[in-house]
Amino acid sequence: MDSDFSINTEGLLCPEPLMLVRNKIRELEAAQVLHISATDPSTHRDFVNFCRFMGHDLLRADVEGPIFEYWIQKKVN
Repeated sequence: MDSDFSINTEGLLCPEPLMLVRNKIRELEAAQVLHISATDPSTHRDFVNFCRFMGHDLLRADVEGPIFEYWIQKKVN
């Protein structure tokens, strides 16, 4: 899946991945897509809740295997 930006949070534990994603999303333009790679299993719960509360779209979540990948699209105002 295509993305405008990527963040590698592999090896980081909660809450660091969420904080990095939150800060990067603030920098994005509306409708841009952020790709995240992570190893902390709690990122799935964190990113699902983050998108729900902030109105962003979790376009895809690949949570099979040791590396989890997410694509979040910043909400269109």
